[in-house]
Amino acid sequence: MPGGRLTQQERQQIALGLADGLAYAEIARRLDRPTSTITREVMRNDGPTAYRADLAHRATERRAHQRKPAAPRGEGASAQGRRRDDAAVREYEESFTTLLMSQGLPKMMARVLTCLFVADAGSLTASELVQRLEVSPASVSKAITFLESQGLIRRERDERRRERYFVDDDVWYQATIASARGTAQVAEIARQGVGVLGHDSPAAARLENIARFSDFISESILRAAEQVREVLWTKPETTSGDTPERSSRTPDGSSDSA
Repeated sequence: MPGGRLTQQERQQIALGLADGLAYAEIARRLDRPTSTITREVMRNDGPTAYRADLAHRATERRAHQRKPAAPRGEGASAQGRRRDDAAVREYEESFTTLLMSQGLPKMMARVLTCLFVADAGSLTASELVQRLEVSPASVSKAITFLESQGLIRRERDERRRERYFVDDDVWYQATIASARGTAQVAEIARQGVGVLGHDSPAAARLENIARFSDFISESILRAAEQVREVLWTKPETTSGDTPERSSRTPDGSSDSA
């Protein structure tokens, strides 16, 4: 039934489709399901090369049994008493995790980063992550080490001397800058190859094109990231005795006064 949980038979069809090299969209069309459902199902069950219908079905049943309609977790109710739909939050977390995995982030690292993104405080301790994700401390530690090495999170000690892990509000800006610098490194190494292989060789011409393309992309991303950061994060301007007003700016940085 479209919209309901995947059946074991549907999971077997997914496995057969993956074995035949079908795209997620085609598998979804044959099952009359949204493509996002198939993508999420495959990515949270070891990916397209290791997906097993029987293991995926058992894992889903196990997760269903573990879910309890108890009081919401720490983030389930805000300081203002606002309650959230726990099932909807879990579904969103799975969707976000699947997206991060599809962009190359390993599964556990994606789960930890998603947890930090959806936490109102933007921070959690290792024990809180272990409890939320129901994984071992070693798994969380490995994920934290990787994410920190990528500049996606930072750690501090709180008043109880516990290590607490944070995602800053500008984490996506920092990730974008890191990605652009990585692209610039591609240009640099490609140009080194031009000199090694000889400027008149077909391989050198190919590498020169890679270098030029990478240079252009890197410079464009860096420039755009700085411009957008300035526009989106402009602080409210205040004058003595006045109420705060947000300075409205256009993407080119010019003022847009009403």
